[in-house]
Amino acid sequence: MRGFGELETEIMDRVWSADAPLLVRDVHATLRPERAYNTVLTVVEILYRKGWLSREKDRRAYRYRATVSREQYTANLMGEALAASTDRAATLRRFAESMDPAEVDELRAALEQARAGETR
Repeated sequence: MRGFGELETEIMDRVWSADAPLLVRDVHATLRPERAYNTVLTVVEILYRKGWLSREKDRRAYRYRATVSREQYTANLMGEALAASTDRAATLRRFAESMDPAEVDELRAALEQARAGETR
């Protein structure tokens, strides 16, 4: 898994932030700077073919929704970054050192939930 490109990221941000599945024209209308409609359509279709988006027919068009949450995508990227390290403990320490105290508390709570087998 690799990170999204610039336009892919912008499109996924719109889809993740939406309350309901979006038409390509809905995504296109919110992008700044404005992009060509066909470019947005092409990238949405690429995201669909890669499995990041699902779609449902809406008359002559499709509505798209994300297949994974933003949080799951980010967690997967973090997992890959950690897997690339030769010293996982040192990498985790460095990451924790870069966090502010409130984030450390959130991480501590998440670790305690994970240890107890809970999920949010």
